[in-house]
Amino acid sequence: MQIDKDAVREILLVAKRLDEKQLLNAVEGNISIKRGGLIYVTPSAKNKAFLTEEMIAVTDLEGNQIGGTLKATSELRLHVLTYQMREDIGGIVHAHPSYLTAHAVCGRPVETRAYPEMMFKYGRIEVAGYGRPGTDDICRDLGPILKHSNVALLENHGAIAVGPDAIEAMNNMEAAEAIAKVLTISKLVGTQKDLPEEECRHLLSQHEEQQVTFR
Repeated sequence: MQIDKDAVREILLVAKRLDEKQLLNAVEGNISIKRGGLIYVTPSAKNKAFLTEEMIAVTDLEGNQIGGTLKATSELRLHVLTYQMREDIGGIVHAHPSYLTAHAVCGRPVETRAYPEMMFKYGRIEVAGYGRPGTDDICRDLGPILKHSNVALLENHGAIAVGPDAIEAMNNMEAAEAIAKVLTISKLVGTQKDLPEEECRHLLSQHEEQQVTFR
């Protein structure tokens, strides 16, 4: 088996960045890359700030571990099944960032009519119904959301972001969390001031135009 060292190093880079940005805490969250017919994924119950190359688990596309000194994350099925949803997905970040996860715990999508960046980039960030972590059930409602979005909330659990590689998945998670933070704090400050209806329609129309239906 030929290990892709670049994939392993990319996971370590993303893990360090997510830890520095406090998008991961202690042993929660996991990162993976699909490359060359293999899945490279973070190990179970390890602080992402202190991972080393040999700790990264390697599995086949069905999730059978074939490399790495530590057991793959307990959320491996989430990664395996998500890769099967869209051929263009090459990286996944699953994490429990505070503001996105607060929405997930409440079962509420991230949405607004007061923040142009949110409306243009995401329209809204939807919630996939609860599924038991570590089982196939966690992906029950995820597929339809990821057909038109790179970020989704997992009800009572956390968030998932995807991209062509782990760096882009990380960027999607980081951007979504920043927007969720602004919207949450704004509700503490006061009542959000909605944009005029015409502007809302324009922004959502722009979102629809730049939105790709992923295959």
